[in-house]
Amino acid sequence: QVQLVESGGGSVQAGGSLRLSCVVSVDISSSDSMGWFRSGPGKEREAVATLYRGASPNYAEFVQDRFTVSQDNGKKTLNLQMNSLKPEDTAVYYCALKRGPRPTVANADYWGQGTQVTVSS
Repeated sequence: QVQLVESGGGSVQAGGSLRLSCVVSVDISSSDSMGWFRSGPGKEREAVATLYRGASPNYAEFVQDRFTVSQDNGKKTLNLQMNSLKPEDTAVYYCALKRGPRPTVANADYWGQGTQVTVSS
């Protein structure tokens, strides 16, 4: 059974930092891809950053060089370092895994339960 477990969310003030982590319960192959997504209050889920086959990460435009996505632990842990956080970054952040090229909201195969990030002004 594939499980993705996120951690690291919390409440910070604007300008602060948080580091999210996602641990996957199964081995990740070179053909798999992973990513971070978020759902803000009253907003649809959107991609934040995705990784595939060692290529450069894809970041959403709103990231603006503030976030860094990385993998370690044999690719079973996906991290998201978030700096210079803004109130508009407030959302539930989800980790996703796709058995294939870059995941999207529509095609990701597995999702974590999400972790809340709240940024106050």
